[in-house]
Amino acid sequence: MVWFTCVTMFLLSVLVEGAEKKEGDDEWVNLPNKCEVCKFVSIEMKSAFDETGKTKEVIERNYRFLDDNKGAPPIKYVKSDIRFIEVVENVCQRLSGYNLHKEREGSNRFAKGMSETFSTLHGLVHKGVKVVMDIPYELWNETSAEVADLKKQCDVMIEQYEEVIEDWYKGSQEEDLTTYLCENHVLKGQDTACLKEEYSKKGDVAAIAEEKKKKKKEGSRKKEEQRRGRK
Repeated sequence: MVWFTCVTMFLLSVLVEGAEKKEGDDEWVNLPNKCEVCKFVSIEMKSAFDETGKTKEVIERNYRFLDDNKGAPPIKYVKSDIRFIEVVENVCQRLSGYNLHKEREGSNRFAKGMSETFSTLHGLVHKGVKVVMDIPYELWNETSAEVADLKKQCDVMIEQYEEVIEDWYKGSQEEDLTTYLCENHVLKGQDTACLKEEYSKKGDVAAIAEEKKKKKKEGSRKKEEQRRGRK
Protein backbone atom coordinates (compact mmCIF):
# COMPACT_ATOMS: atom_id res chain seq x y z
CA MET A 1 0.00 0.00 0.00
CA VAL A 2 2.84 2.37 0.89
CA TRP A 3 4.59 1.50 -2.36
CA PHE A 4 1.38 2.16 -4.32
CA THR A 5 0.93 5.54 -2.64
CA CYS A 6 4.53 6.58 -3.36
CA VAL A 7 4.25 5.57 -7.01
CA THR A 8 0.92 7.38 -7.28
CA MET A 9 2.38 10.55 -5.80
CA PHE A 10 5.35 10.37 -8.17
CA LEU A 11 3.07 10.07 -11.18
CA LEU A 12 0.87 12.83 -9.77
CA SER A 13 3.81 15.21 -9.37
CA VAL A 14 4.76 14.61 -12.99
CA LEU A 15 1.17 15.25 -14.08
CA VAL A 16 0.83 18.49 -12.15
CA GLU A 17 4.25 19.84 -13.09
CA GLY A 18 3.69 19.06 -16.76
CA ALA A 19 0.26 20.65 -16.70
CA GLU A 20 1.27 23.81 -14.89
CA LYS A 21 4.74 24.56 -16.20
CA LYS A 22 5.91 23.65 -19.65
CA GLU A 23 9.53 23.20 -20.56
CA GLY A 24 11.16 26.55 -21.26
CA ASP A 25 8.26 28.46 -19.73
CA ASP A 26 9.38 30.78 -16.92
CA GLU A 27 5.88 31.94 -16.09
CA TRP A 28 3.48 29.88 -14.00
CA VAL A 29 0.68 32.31 -14.79
CA ASN A 30 -0.19 32.68 -18.45
CA LEU A 31 -2.71 35.52 -18.68
CA PRO A 32 -5.12 35.66 -21.64
CA ASN A 33 -4.20 37.83 -24.61
CA LYS A 34 -6.58 40.12 -26.49
CA CYS A 35 -7.43 37.45 -29.05
CA GLU A 36 -8.41 34.97 -26.36
CA VAL A 37 -10.48 37.53 -24.48
CA CYS A 38 -12.41 38.54 -27.60
CA LYS A 39 -12.93 34.90 -28.55
CA PHE A 40 -14.66 34.02 -25.29
CA VAL A 41 -16.52 37.32 -25.06
CA SER A 42 -18.06 36.64 -28.47
CA ILE A 43 -18.75 32.97 -27.65
CA GLU A 44 -20.59 33.82 -24.43
CA MET A 45 -22.41 36.73 -26.05
CA LYS A 46 -23.66 34.52 -28.88
CA SER A 47 -24.75 31.93 -26.33
CA ALA A 48 -26.60 34.58 -24.30
CA PHE A 49 -28.34 35.96 -27.40
CA ASP A 50 -29.35 32.42 -28.39
CA GLU A 51 -30.79 31.78 -24.93
CA THR A 52 -32.77 35.04 -24.86
CA GLY A 53 -33.87 34.80 -28.48
CA LYS A 54 -36.39 32.00 -27.96
CA THR A 55 -39.05 34.04 -26.16
CA LYS A 56 -42.10 35.55 -27.84
CA GLU A 57 -42.44 38.20 -25.16
CA VAL A 58 -43.64 41.62 -26.27
CA ILE A 59 -42.72 44.80 -24.43
CA GLU A 60 -45.48 47.34 -24.07
CA ARG A 61 -44.38 50.91 -24.76
CA ASN A 62 -47.76 52.66 -24.70
CA TYR A 63 -47.23 54.66 -21.52
CA ARG A 64 -49.77 57.51 -21.45
CA PHE A 65 -48.22 59.96 -19.03
CA LEU A 66 -49.96 62.79 -20.88
CA ASP A 67 -53.50 62.86 -22.24
CA ASP A 68 -52.32 63.61 -25.77
CA ASN A 69 -49.52 61.02 -25.69
CA LYS A 70 -50.45 58.07 -27.83
CA GLY A 71 -47.27 56.27 -26.86
CA ALA A 72 -45.26 53.94 -29.04
CA PRO A 73 -46.34 50.57 -30.43
CA PRO A 74 -45.19 47.42 -28.57
CA ILE A 75 -41.89 45.82 -29.58
CA LYS A 76 -40.73 42.22 -29.49
CA TYR A 77 -38.27 41.52 -26.69
CA VAL A 78 -35.81 39.86 -29.11
CA LYS A 79 -35.45 43.17 -30.96
CA SER A 80 -35.46 45.42 -27.91
CA ASP A 81 -32.76 47.52 -26.31
CA ILE A 82 -33.59 45.80 -23.02
CA ARG A 83 -32.38 42.45 -24.35
CA PHE A 84 -29.18 44.03 -25.65
CA ILE A 85 -28.44 45.75 -22.35
CA GLU A 86 -29.11 42.60 -20.31
CA VAL A 87 -26.77 40.50 -22.43
CA VAL A 88 -23.97 43.08 -22.54
CA GLU A 89 -24.13 43.78 -18.81
CA ASN A 90 -23.94 40.09 -17.86
CA VAL A 91 -21.60 38.60 -20.47
CA CYS A 92 -18.41 39.12 -18.43
CA GLN A 93 -19.99 37.48 -15.39
CA ARG A 94 -20.56 34.39 -17.53
CA LEU A 95 -16.78 34.09 -17.92
CA SER A 96 -16.56 33.50 -14.16
CA GLY A 97 -17.91 30.03 -14.90
CA TYR A 98 -14.73 29.12 -16.78
CA ASN A 99 -11.84 27.16 -15.31
CA LEU A 100 -8.20 26.88 -16.26
CA HIS A 101 -7.26 23.61 -18.00
CA LYS A 102 -3.48 23.84 -17.96
CA GLU A 103 -3.10 20.46 -19.61
CA ARG A 104 -4.49 22.03 -22.82
CA GLU A 105 -2.76 24.26 -25.34
CA GLY A 106 -3.47 27.87 -26.32
CA SER A 107 -6.93 29.34 -25.85
CA ASN A 108 -8.30 25.85 -25.18
CA ARG A 109 -6.91 26.14 -21.65
CA PHE A 110 -10.01 28.22 -20.86
CA ALA A 111 -13.14 26.09 -20.63
CA LYS A 112 -16.09 25.34 -18.43
CA GLY A 113 -16.01 22.35 -16.12
CA MET A 114 -13.26 20.95 -13.94
CA SER A 115 -9.88 20.41 -15.59
CA GLU A 116 -8.53 16.91 -16.11
CA THR A 117 -5.69 17.68 -13.71
CA PHE A 118 -7.89 18.70 -10.81
CA SER A 119 -10.40 15.97 -11.59
CA THR A 120 -7.55 13.50 -11.12
CA LEU A 121 -6.43 15.20 -7.93
CA HIS A 122 -9.93 15.17 -6.43
CA GLY A 123 -10.29 11.51 -7.39
CA LEU A 124 -7.09 10.63 -5.54
CA VAL A 125 -8.15 12.56 -2.45
CA HIS A 126 -11.48 10.74 -2.38
CA LYS A 127 -9.59 7.46 -2.53
CA GLY A 128 -7.66 8.41 0.55
CA VAL A 129 -4.37 9.33 -1.14
CA LYS A 130 -2.56 12.21 0.56
CA VAL A 131 -1.95 14.87 -2.06
CA VAL A 132 0.63 17.52 -1.20
CA MET A 133 0.62 20.70 -3.31
CA ASP A 134 1.62 24.34 -2.97
CA ILE A 135 -2.10 25.18 -3.25
CA PRO A 136 -4.17 24.32 -0.14
CA TYR A 137 -7.02 21.89 -0.81
CA GLU A 138 -9.69 24.44 0.14
CA LEU A 139 -8.40 26.74 -2.64
CA TRP A 140 -8.44 24.14 -5.43
CA ASN A 141 -11.79 25.32 -6.72
CA GLU A 142 -11.10 29.05 -6.37
CA THR A 143 -11.02 31.26 -9.47
CA SER A 144 -7.55 31.23 -11.01
CA ALA A 145 -5.57 34.40 -11.74
CA GLU A 146 -5.97 33.72 -15.46
CA VAL A 147 -9.77 33.45 -15.33
CA ALA A 148 -10.00 36.52 -13.09
CA ASP A 149 -7.95 38.46 -15.63
CA LEU A 150 -10.13 37.12 -18.45
CA LYS A 151 -13.17 38.67 -16.76
CA LYS A 152 -11.29 41.91 -16.01
CA GLN A 153 -10.21 42.33 -19.64
CA CYS A 154 -13.75 41.50 -20.73
CA ASP A 155 -15.11 44.44 -18.72
CA VAL A 156 -12.67 46.79 -20.46
CA MET A 157 -13.38 45.36 -23.90
CA ILE A 158 -17.15 45.65 -23.51
CA GLU A 159 -16.81 49.28 -22.48
CA GLN A 160 -14.57 50.06 -25.47
CA TYR A 161 -16.59 48.20 -28.11
CA GLU A 162 -20.18 48.47 -26.87
CA GLU A 163 -21.19 50.65 -29.83
CA VAL A 164 -19.68 48.13 -32.26
CA ILE A 165 -21.65 45.32 -30.62
CA GLU A 166 -24.79 47.45 -30.73
CA ASP A 167 -24.31 48.08 -34.46
CA TRP A 168 -24.11 44.31 -34.99
CA TYR A 169 -27.19 43.75 -32.84
CA LYS A 170 -29.29 46.32 -34.68
CA GLY A 171 -28.31 45.53 -38.23
CA SER A 172 -25.56 42.99 -38.89
CA GLN A 173 -26.67 39.84 -37.09
CA GLU A 174 -26.44 37.79 -40.25
CA GLU A 175 -22.65 38.02 -39.82
CA ASP A 176 -21.01 35.83 -37.21
CA LEU A 177 -20.34 37.89 -34.08
CA THR A 178 -16.81 36.53 -33.63
CA THR A 179 -15.94 37.60 -37.15
CA TYR A 180 -17.68 40.97 -36.84
CA LEU A 181 -16.37 41.92 -33.41
CA CYS A 182 -12.99 40.22 -33.22
CA GLU A 183 -11.64 39.96 -36.76
CA ASN A 184 -13.16 43.17 -38.14
CA HIS A 185 -12.72 45.44 -35.12
CA VAL A 186 -10.93 44.35 -31.94
CA LEU A 187 -8.16 42.41 -33.71
CA LYS A 188 -8.14 44.16 -37.07
CA GLY A 189 -4.63 43.83 -38.50
CA GLN A 190 -3.51 41.72 -35.53
CA ASP A 191 -3.03 38.03 -34.81
CA THR A 192 -6.35 36.15 -34.92
CA ALA A 193 -4.98 32.60 -34.79
CA CYS A 194 -6.65 31.77 -31.48
CA LEU A 195 -10.09 32.22 -33.04
CA LYS A 196 -9.52 29.08 -35.12
CA GLU A 197 -8.33 26.94 -32.21
CA GLU A 198 -10.71 24.13 -31.31
CA TYR A 199 -10.34 21.53 -28.60
CA SER A 200 -10.44 17.93 -29.76
CA LYS A 201 -12.48 15.79 -27.42
CA LYS A 202 -11.15 12.51 -28.80
CA GLY A 203 -9.23 11.90 -25.60
CA ASP A 204 -12.29 12.66 -23.50
CA VAL A 205 -14.44 10.33 -25.58
CA ALA A 206 -11.87 7.56 -25.25
CA ALA A 207 -11.70 8.05 -21.48
CA ILE A 208 -15.49 7.89 -21.17
CA ALA A 209 -15.61 4.73 -23.27
CA GLU A 210 -12.92 3.14 -21.12
CA GLU A 211 -14.80 4.07 -17.95
CA LYS A 212 -18.00 2.51 -19.31
CA LYS A 213 -16.05 -0.62 -20.19
CA LYS A 214 -14.69 -0.86 -16.65
CA LYS A 215 -18.14 -0.40 -15.11
CA LYS A 216 -19.61 -3.05 -17.40
CA LYS A 217 -16.83 -5.46 -16.48
CA GLU A 218 -17.32 -4.72 -12.78
CA GLY A 219 -21.07 -5.27 -13.12
CA SER A 220 -20.52 -8.61 -14.82
CA ARG A 221 -18.10 -9.67 -12.08
CA LYS A 222 -20.60 -8.84 -9.33
CA LYS A 223 -23.38 -10.73 -11.11
CA GLU A 224 -21.11 -13.73 -11.42
CA GLU A 225 -20.28 -13.58 -7.68
CA GLN A 226 -23.97 -13.35 -6.83
CA ARG A 227 -24.74 -16.31 -9.10
CA ARG A 228 -22.06 -18.42 -7.43
CA GLY A 229 -23.31 -17.38 -3.98
CA ARG A 230 -26.75 -18.80 -4.72
CA LYS A 231 -25.30 -22.25 -5.48
